[in-house]
Amino acid sequence: AEVVAQDEALLDAPDEVSALRAETSFDVEENVAAPYINTGARPKVAILREQGVNGQQEMAAAFTLAGFDAVDVHMEDVLRDGLRFDDFKGLVACGGFSYGDVLGAGRGWASSILHNPQAREAFEQFFHREDTFALGVCNGCQMLSNLKDLIPGAEHWPRFVRNASEQFEARLSLVAVTDSPSILLDGMAGSIIPVAVAHGEGRVKFANEADAQAAALALRYVDGTGAPTETYPLNPNGSAGGMTGFTTTDGRVTIMMPHPERVFRAVQHSWKPDHWQERAPWRRLFENARRWVG
Repeated sequence: AEVVAQDEALLDAPDEVSALRAETSFDVEENVAAPYINTGARPKVAILREQGVNGQQEMAAAFTLAGFDAVDVHMEDVLRDGLRFDDFKGLVACGGFSYGDVLGAGRGWASSILHNPQAREAFEQFFHREDTFALGVCNGCQMLSNLKDLIPGAEHWPRFVRNASEQFEARLSLVAVTDSPSILLDGMAGSIIPVAVAHGEGRVKFANEADAQAAALALRYVDGTGAPTETYPLNPNGSAGGMTGFTTTDGRVTIMMPHPERVFRAVQHSWKPDHWQERAPWRRLFENARRWVG
């Protein structure tokens, strides 16, 4: 009932509050990875999936375009075949519904790693290497949040619980990139840009208030004026302060509920400014990764 009231109240709000907009603090046309792509070197990034994950194709496409060798890695490769990540510079946990969300919010996926000594060691070693980066989106964000004990600098991260609407929410939402150490969002702080969201369990829940203050915030939902919002449906899940993306203290691991891999091309947006041609702002995230790897 509360989310319905919020939605109805928006009808009486000024148009600019609910309007989509796009303002970037960087040049959308610039490809910061170009010099590295031109070397011909293609560092390996593991595009990680599990039963029920469905976002791996878009994720692989985005990282391939940014100059990576995107390798399809199923969890069975790790759990059963003992695959290690020694040859990989990046690891990406993709969106979807791992294990049908039976345990909720990526916990089943995380548990398969935490309770398998071989897998646990493979992930822990990867996260502790200082030449690696990781990204978790949607279900992958939930999963990595449950692995925070293995990830240096992630101790204050929240977990993700049922949306305030108690419904699956899929829409184009507006987010602001906050000033954070995230290597993936480097140079993007201050931008307000649309992004695809599709989740049923994206509401941030911290263990305590100290964690809420200490977590390194990377993304938050905002309204059309750029103000952080908790109003449905501008904020699709009801997270306090609009919080929806976090990073580690060194910025190497970033998690977010929205789906940048679904909107890295202008044509993928249901709404976009007229001046966007081929490239869209989220392309920068993937190219930042390639530049950082060097």
